[in-house]
Amino acid sequence: MRFALLFIGLVIGWTPLLSQGAEAKRKVIIDQDAYGPAGSNLQAILMLIQSPDVEVEGITVLSGDGWRDENVAHTLRLLEIVGRTDIPVVPGAVHSLINSPEATKRWEAIFGKLAYKGCWTEKWPETTGIKRRAYHASDVVPPLEEGDPKTKASTETAVNFLIRKVHESPGQVTVIGAGPMTDIALACAIDPDFPKLVKELVIMGGSFEPRSSGSEYSQEYLYTPRLEFNIRFDPEAARMVFHAPWKKLTQAPVDPTTKTEISGAMFDEIAKADTPLSRYLKKYAEIGMPMWDELAVGVWLDPSLVTEKAAMLVDVDTSFTAGYGNTLSWAPGAGPGLGEGPVEVIKAVDVGKLNQLFLSLMKASTPPAQ
Repeated sequence: MRFALLFIGLVIGWTPLLSQGAEAKRKVIIDQDAYGPAGSNLQAILMLIQSPDVEVEGITVLSGDGWRDENVAHTLRLLEIVGRTDIPVVPGAVHSLINSPEATKRWEAIFGKLAYKGCWTEKWPETTGIKRRAYHASDVVPPLEEGDPKTKASTETAVNFLIRKVHESPGQVTVIGAGPMTDIALACAIDPDFPKLVKELVIMGGSFEPRSSGSEYSQEYLYTPRLEFNIRFDPEAARMVFHAPWKKLTQAPVDPTTKTEISGAMFDEIAKADTPLSRYLKKYAEIGMPMWDELAVGVWLDPSLVTEKAAMLVDVDTSFTAGYGNTLSWAPGAGPGLGEGPVEVIKAVDVGKLNQLFLSLMKASTPPAQ
């Protein structure tokens, strides 16, 4: 009897500890224009999946670099390859709130050509190193280079999923928006409590004063330093997000990414792990690309990567002028008072430390399904 009571007492005593251990993982949803295979979008997803102290609640997928349905297929196939099909893939927005390919053509006829238009690009410049398929309609999913997925996406919508998950775990879920902000803006519009219940919003997007490193990708910002694709694809959505009442909003703009580059040597090192993940990356790597989304995820995983940051008020130009989609910013207390919110902007990171974080995660064994 004494043994039974002792055993019960030990179990009761351990229960809080077990509960604390279960809660120690950081909950995150990544909202991503997950074009693939490999590339910055999917590599950022992999960094979260590979982190042992992170619980990926789901991946919401929208249009941006590629059309939504094709992006969903790439994401499903990635999860099959690394053995994490337990993570839900939830379809999000196909189109921007107001902006469109037709409106963009009208804008270009007046103000000049955009350097990059993602899934709206009808003809790719021959000089670019970006690998993209020939243009196709939004409802077409061409056969995938890495093989078509056998698993299916969730039947829930991204907006409903985002709202439901933060209500289930109020103040515990971080949302990382690494593509256009349409899904996040719609969640804010439908549920005013959504931004209040999110622990932190981390976004990859915007441009302030990027310094060219001489790469083809940083040259884009020489003449349009405030123009960046994720925000330009849906400026109205981005403006809504910057006006929402977040507990904490962290912005990783393109500025610090101009110093980063995914090298062939990095993928050679990853290949030594000889895992399904490492073989996937080695085969489909986009060498020479900046670490756009990897940096945004990296500074959330390890804030010590940040070497310089600044508090700003941030907004987006939504006027149909030459500045449409530009990132606007003011010092705290100096804004126009039109609803622009406070943002912690990442200005510089320790690139060597970011590279090491990426390598260590990509070489590690993939954590098992939750």
